[in-house]
Amino acid sequence: MAFESFQLSRIDTGEATLRVRHGGAGPPLLLLHGYPETHMMWGKIADDLARDFTVVAPDLRGYGESSKPVTTEDHEPYSKRAMARDVAALMAGLGFDSFNVAGHDRGGRVAYRLALDRPEVVRKVSVLDIIPTADVWRLADRRFALGYWHWSFLAQAHPFPEHFIAADPVHFAFRIASGASIFEAHAYADYVKALGDPAVIHAMCEDYRAGARYDVAADEADRGVRRITAPLQVLWGSKGAVGNWYDPLAIWRDWAGDVTGQAIDAGHFIPEERPAETLAALRAFFL
Repeated sequence: MAFESFQLSRIDTGEATLRVRHGGAGPPLLLLHGYPETHMMWGKIADDLARDFTVVAPDLRGYGESSKPVTTEDHEPYSKRAMARDVAALMAGLGFDSFNVAGHDRGGRVAYRLALDRPEVVRKVSVLDIIPTADVWRLADRRFALGYWHWSFLAQAHPFPEHFIAADPVHFAFRIASGASIFEAHAYADYVKALGDPAVIHAMCEDYRAGARYDVAADEADRGVRRITAPLQVLWGSKGAVGNWYDPLAIWRDWAGDVTGQAIDAGHFIPEERPAETLAALRAFFL
């Protein structure tokens, strides 16, 4: 069972209440999950990380069992800036004025937005299988339209995507995975349970609506003006879209001065497909 030595809490961050698991000892390390998962995605490596770090793993607002703030026309409540405020408040409440952060997928977008907005709280940041949101849309081409069409679909106006996803949310969410076998049973059950909640489906759509609008505007406002000052690690799956479509290190070097990284022999769900390799890469970077 993952997270064996961790405490499970519900923590009020001021704007949202987050389901959080935290445990271990050592420098603080915040782990942020991606779509369409919960913090349980880190289960294969969390206990090993807890030997060297105080590990904090929340469900992002809108996901899993965290609260779902009311939506607005500009989608700001589900922007990565809003999610970054949540996790900064979470870590401050746990007594950490600065910390390391690793984020996969949407969590990686929260992580780099946090590093841009609050550089004083981020010691090091690792992003898994992403390039910046504004660059995704700027470089969108035929491959993106066919391979990552869910970005455009989820960003459509309410209730269009919610209506169709509700018919079979698990199939929709995990059609890009190579089957449920890559996930631990208890983690996958947590994902399936969350996807059965219409409020989670709506929040996921809001996440992508914010991504296509608010988050792009935030990135473009920073382009060439603000850079990530913390050391940045970039990991990507060699079998996935990011490594095949882009030059991740070159793109991230436009956003940060200290960039390192590597491909992992995996698809998109790197920590669950290749936990040992992911663990080794994160430990080498954060220790």
